[in-house]
Amino acid sequence: MKPRLVVRSLIATAVIAAVGAGAFSAGHWFPREASAATAPVALASATNANAPSASALLPDFTSIVQQNGPAVVNISVTQKSKAEPQVQQFGKVDPNNPFFQFFGQFPGMVPHNSAPEHALGSGFIVSPDGVILTNAHVIDDATEVTVKLTDRREFRAKVIGSDKPSDVAVLKINATGLPTVKLGSSLTEKVGEWVLAIGSPFGFENSVTAGIVSAKSRSLPDGTYVPFIQTDVAVNPGNSGGPLFNMKGEVIGINSQIYTRSGGYQGLSFAVPIDLAVKVKDQLQKFGKVSRGRLGVTIQEVNQQLADSFGLKQPTGALVASVEDGGPAAKAGIKAGDVILKFNGQAVASSSELPERVADVKPGSKATLEISRNGATKEIEVKVGELKDDKVASADTSSEGHGRLGLAVRPLNPDERQQVGEKGLVVEQASGPAALAGIQPGDVVLAVNGTPVQSVAQLRALVAKSGKTLALLIQRDDGKIFIPVDLGKDQG
Repeated sequence: MKPRLVVRSLIATAVIAAVGAGAFSAGHWFPREASAATAPVALASATNANAPSASALLPDFTSIVQQNGPAVVNISVTQKSKAEPQVQQFGKVDPNNPFFQFFGQFPGMVPHNSAPEHALGSGFIVSPDGVILTNAHVIDDATEVTVKLTDRREFRAKVIGSDKPSDVAVLKINATGLPTVKLGSSLTEKVGEWVLAIGSPFGFENSVTAGIVSAKSRSLPDGTYVPFIQTDVAVNPGNSGGPLFNMKGEVIGINSQIYTRSGGYQGLSFAVPIDLAVKVKDQLQKFGKVSRGRLGVTIQEVNQQLADSFGLKQPTGALVASVEDGGPAAKAGIKAGDVILKFNGQAVASSSELPERVADVKPGSKATLEISRNGATKEIEVKVGELKDDKVASADTSSEGHGRLGLAVRPLNPDERQQVGEKGLVVEQASGPAALAGIQPGDVVLAVNGTPVQSVAQLRALVAKSGKTLALLIQRDDGKIFIPVDLGKDQG
């Protein structure tokens, strides 16, 4: 803590030195009366009276805040706590005992309950009847969502839908005549333009920060198809789900992520474009889920060396690195090494632009690709497939949004399969009955009641057929063990 206190004191000292003589009291700075020491400064200011004032050179955000601040809400979430392992007292175990390794690798087989966890975020009202947009990760695993308005009213919110790939969620509160924000478009915003964020960083409600658009269509390492807006607006934990405004007072994005090594703001923040968020919102409200198109290809960026290698005039488009067997692209004749130059007549300047455009196409419809192959261009028609999420939040859905089993899993990738030596499903999140039984992220589910599992669909089917309990064969590190899971009541 000492280095942090030193930093704060140095900043405070710098502020005092910059503005002249003064004193701090309760966090406020009070300037002293001008003296002989400060007279030259006043004289210099008088001689430059005709120079443009600082306020004339900087944007004024006050009207945007006054108009839109009441429509920005604070979101508090209660989550079921993840079961914390509690070591069972077996006494001293002989290291030569064949079961010794299991006592070391599975200390949480007797979990205990702890207090519910709480999280804070932001959101904004998009319709007077209480429809609110926020991030999906803000309300992830929530058992209770509370929305607090600037007039101090609080409402229990209903989750209309949540879409993890885009990190967009839609909430609804029972109210009318609420203030709303005006939705704009991120497509017309330019790099370098001023933007403004309103949210609740660290729980400080309706905090305002500003900056500029640093870049557009940023692809992040998490592999999502979202073309993020990058800004230098100060965004911290609690800002998630809050709006990003342009100078017209229109929402152009939802503040979602930051790049940091410290856990706090370090000059890089990312927002989900509002155009994408609105499409997701409309589908969630209408269908309760989001359908996305897919081609079944792996793509990469085209640099100058690749452009030269494939006979392109300039480094543009999306290079097809691999094609999924039996997928839509394979059926249409797309091959590895093809460079996709246009999608439905629109030029593909970089590979990051293609996933969003494909996802925006209705599954089952046809799309036209212009590709470059061996230095020649050609058009290929593709019947777009539907993007399936390998993750399943639960085997079944309950009224609280928690599954009967409470596992989010995915298939093993080739490297993991080689390490494990067999097929299975990797646990990414554990809640509900699974967490209470001691299942942890990183565990590999090998079998259910003795039946090997190889896919998410198979796990879902086996859980649906189970009674009040089931036994999961789990591999953790180099050990395997069956763990009984109490599912509660049978589901008819």
